[in-house]
Amino acid sequence: MNFAGLAYASEAFAQGAGGGGAGLLSFGNPMFLMIAMLGIFYFLLIRPQQKRQKEHKQMLANLHKGDAIFTSGGLRGKITAIDEEVLTLEIADKVRVKVNRAAVGGMLSKSEAPPEKEAVKES
Repeated sequence: MNFAGLAYASEAFAQGAGGGGAGLLSFGNPMFLMIAMLGIFYFLLIRPQQKRQKEHKQMLANLHKGDAIFTSGGLRGKITAIDEEVLTLEIADKVRVKVNRAAVGGMLSKSEAPPEKEAVKES
C-alpha cells in the first residue's frame, strides 16, 4: 500500500473541508513567501532607486549659471552657460567644455567647489 499518497489525499481533503488546514496566509505557503519576497524587494531595492532618480531629475532641472558640478565622467567645474540640453562648464582658467545635461553627476558642496578667480591688480 502507498501510505504517503493516502496521507497527502487526506490532508488535501481536510483543507478543502475547512478542517484546520493551512490557508493562503500560512507562513509555509509558497504563495505567501513569494508575496513577502516581492514586498521586501520593493521596499529595499525598487523604492529607494526611484527616489534617487526623482531627486537627480529635480537637480538637473534646477541647474543655474554659477553652480559647481561634477560630471559622470569625472570633470569638475562651474557652469558658465546653459542651453536646453547643453551646459558650458569652465574646468580651469579659460578652459571651457560643453557637456550634455544628462552627463551631470551631481552638485559639488561649497568646500569642494573650485576657488573663485581673484582679480590680479596691476601696479
